[in-house]
Amino acid sequence: MTILDDLTSQLTMNAPVRDIRQGVFHTAVVTQDCGLAATLPKDALRQPPPMVAEPGSLLKKSAGELVKLAYSPRILEAAIGMAAINSLLDVDMEACQELNAADLIMEKGRGKQVAIVGHFPFIPRIRETARRVWVIEKNPQDDDLGEDAAGSVIPEADVVAITGTSLTHHTLEGLLGLRRPDAFVVLLGDTAPLSSVLLDYGVDAVSGTRVVDPELVLQCVSQGANFRQIKGVRRLTMMR
Repeated sequence: MTILDDLTSQLTMNAPVRDIRQGVFHTAVVTQDCGLAATLPKDALRQPPPMVAEPGSLLKKSAGELVKLAYSPRILEAAIGMAAINSLLDVDMEACQELNAADLIMEKGRGKQVAIVGHFPFIPRIRETARRVWVIEKNPQDDDLGEDAAGSVIPEADVVAITGTSLTHHTLEGLLGLRRPDAFVVLLGDTAPLSSVLLDYGVDAVSGTRVVDPELVLQCVSQGANFRQIKGVRRLTMMR
């Protein structure tokens, strides 16, 4: 079973599809709840059209059909699928805590070697306390390493932080396979599902997003909000 297979097998698919929004930075799907995922416009624009096969008709699909889009090679479709998965999760709130991913990575990475897959705005904070920080990015900037560096860097890291969009790109299993058995692994970002399934695959903590005000979130997504600008959410962490 792949991680996506295991995640989707836990979902109840009979909720109606009530709304879908795909903004520049985020995608939102409303079924049982409102779920979010990163849109990844740079990666999507590198793909040949059509980027979404049936725009304008997706509200006619069932929740299960939207979830299947998570397997799509088209980035925008896969983002819709991941948002649909997050909208259907029955999150165990008792297993979650109000803990920011950056604070967790700083705590676990103090004086250690940290590999971060994805360029996050908190990286300068991590560099202040970690012994060494590598940043692996599909769209490198500054001192980032390209994605080809993952095979040499991740096995050296004491702490590995992986963007939840690795599920959208279908690369998470490969990245997890590179980690040391004793490394502390965090999956983070709006795309990351708050599901204990991920803990069974070697992830130690999932730092994701729980929508508490769907209407406000939909407005923010539709109006181009980035991660820090989205209102109406709680940032939660589920730990092993």
